[in-house]
Amino acid sequence: MKFENLMLHSLFAACLLVCVLTLGAMISAPSYAPASIASANHVTATQPAG
Repeated sequence: MKFENLMLHSLFAACLLVCVLTLGAMISAPSYAPASIASANHVTATQPAG
């Protein structure tokens, strides 16, 4: 029973660590505006080629 309890506590700690690191990475990641990046690199069909 002691071994199973230790394994469950270790699994809980590992899962909690992964969740906290993932949440921290999502919060600290820079946020880009996808619409402005896409429009800056987008060539419309009305512009002449060449």
